[in-house]
Amino acid sequence: MRRLLVLLLFCQVASAVKHSLKYFLTATSGVPDFPEFVGAAMVNEVQVGYCDSNIKTAEPKQDWMKKLIKDDPQHLDWYALKCSGNQQVFRANIDSLKQRLNQTGGAHILQRMNGCEWDDETGEVTGFNQYGYDGEDFIALDLQTLTWTAPKPQAFITKLRWDAEKARLEYNKNYYIHKCPDWLKKYVHYGRSFLQRTELPSVSLLQKTPSSPVSCHATGFYPDSATLIWRKDGEELHENVEHGEILLNHDGSFQMSVDLNLSSVTPEDWRRYDCVFQLSGVKNDIVIKLDKAEIRTNWGSPSGFPAGPVIGGIVAVLILSVCLIGLLMWRRNNNVI
Repeated sequence: MRRLLVLLLFCQVASAVKHSLKYFLTATSGVPDFPEFVGAAMVNEVQVGYCDSNIKTAEPKQDWMKKLIKDDPQHLDWYALKCSGNQQVFRANIDSLKQRLNQTGGAHILQRMNGCEWDDETGEVTGFNQYGYDGEDFIALDLQTLTWTAPKPQAFITKLRWDAEKARLEYNKNYYIHKCPDWLKKYVHYGRSFLQRTELPSVSLLQKTPSSPVSCHATGFYPDSATLIWRKDGEELHENVEHGEILLNHDGSFQMSVDLNLSSVTPEDWRRYDCVFQLSGVKNDIVIKLDKAEIRTNWGSPSGFPAGPVIGGIVAVLILSVCLIGLLMWRRNNNVI
């Protein structure tokens, strides 16, 4: 489930013209002070709905989603029903897996991510449905062959059972190719002013100690179809450069950083370097010259280093944890693993 966890943890989006609808389900066993079943619905990596086994209902999380619910009250009722139904199914599935794997105690997690992506320029649609158990891939649906792929031997029994359910496979195909994209288009329409906005970031040069790499940090941009690079004499650098992941901020915007190791660069050559931020669909780049006077540090003055990136990172972890504990599934899965 490593690829699944990467998707869940960092919640990456595709490109400026692609839209995504993703549902994340998580069932837990042996995890104290945590709901047995939790989940989220994400549109273009923005959380639009939530449910767990404690609140026992579905809740819209964006104003435009609330407007959709107001126009179509049955939409929320339907999600609340699926929340309750999936809770029972996932509880049975995790109990079945524990029995199959002879697990009598400890903490265990069953996750599912499914949904679709739609390219509003080409019309291309892709669907996905995959499960993970205790941090590893367990089973995934191949929509091209309409069969299940089981990377773990323990999942082969499930594969055989689910491959034989032809009606369910056809139902899945219809959902991921037709219904899911239709719902996604509806969500994009209601949330277009929020989801299709463009926001440029603030870009800063940061350095922890005089011998640390200089970090070029951009925060507050949207969408996340952006690049951040270091250049020397106008050419992109690849050596002595380390790119960070794109992370969510608490307000739904993004942040990212790229570090440059200057240990072999003479002070006279600093002027040859600059950091460039590029946002898809925006003509003008943001360029920051490498200049000691522009670098914000945390030595000399306790308040010199900005707290924003640190706080933003913490908030991002808290928000991104929603991706790890998804819910608001589109349909009830009555098939036991």
